[in-house]
Amino acid sequence: MARSGDLVSAPLPLASLGDGLRVTALGYGAMSLTDVYGAVDDDTAYRTLIDAVDAGIRFIDTANVYGGGRSERTIARLLRERRDDVVIATKFGIAGGAIGRREVRGDPAYMREQLSESLQRLGTDHVDLYYVHRIDTRVPIEDTVGAMADEVRAGRIRHIGLSEPTAEELTRAHATHPIAAVQTEWSVISRDVERSVVPTAASLGIGFVPYAPLSRGWLCDGFDESAIAPGDARPGFPRFAPDMLAANRALRAEFLDLARAQGVTGSQLALSWLYARADALGIAVAPIPGSRYSAHVREWLPAVNEHPDAETLDALDGFAARIHGARNARDWTSLRGEPDDTRKSVR
Repeated sequence: MARSGDLVSAPLPLASLGDGLRVTALGYGAMSLTDVYGAVDDDTAYRTLIDAVDAGIRFIDTANVYGGGRSERTIARLLRERRDDVVIATKFGIAGGAIGRREVRGDPAYMREQLSESLQRLGTDHVDLYYVHRIDTRVPIEDTVGAMADEVRAGRIRHIGLSEPTAEELTRAHATHPIAAVQTEWSVISRDVERSVVPTAASLGIGFVPYAPLSRGWLCDGFDESAIAPGDARPGFPRFAPDMLAANRALRAEFLDLARAQGVTGSQLALSWLYARADALGIAVAPIPGSRYSAHVREWLPAVNEHPDAETLDALDGFAARIHGARNARDWTSLRGEPDDTRKSVR
């Protein structure tokens, strides 16, 4: 039997990230197992997770802060029966509070504490990919990653990842211990990572795990801004402010027209664009869209094998420059002391 975290076969194509980590080319973002985009009960969340795995998605991404541990506890139900079927990624580094009111911690003691708590919630003795969710500039990245490397040697972590690093931080971290994956928001309308982080990751042989590849549903056919209910986290992101949603309606309609012309849905075009763009930049990707609904998960699957035509790619190339509003919910530079657009979102 293959060791968990070493996928040798899967219903979907595999992506080779860094440090020998192989995952399905499409993952599932398990923040959606919580109420972040609207209320979902535990049984419905679990059913969606099971359906995602049964459909061939064997790369599950979560974090300790998603639903205050609820996402990890839901995933534990899956792991009790199917631990060897999936690669599990979780994270530490964002401490407490709601979106917009969180702090960053990267000290080794906090990492070890949070890893132990995540493993307990997940009901497993190791996590396949462990991310620094946000990088604490008060702690040298070498100290944070060095402590994680100790956990690799101890067997509690298989691979190390960074979420929203700068290119310089990524380079320093990789010199301390091989980094398997970078996770940052990346989509047809959020492309700041292409300036330096993606080229650096590609040059170091590190894979990329784009989060919010569907821009939190905005790029999907069924997005309805009037249906965003109280408790939904999206209004905390600048692009989901009422004036920004109004300003971007025409661009969204244009995007969906391009999808229809290709004979695909908006989510399929968004994902297939990302695969095509990553291929052009020479980097392996495994995007992690999320949804509470199994039907949405099934809708994503064909995108793994689709490729937009050259005319459509050309038409989409300028969308990121035309979007109104930042992708970020909070300016982390106040904590970090340096300007960089690649680490501000508090997902």
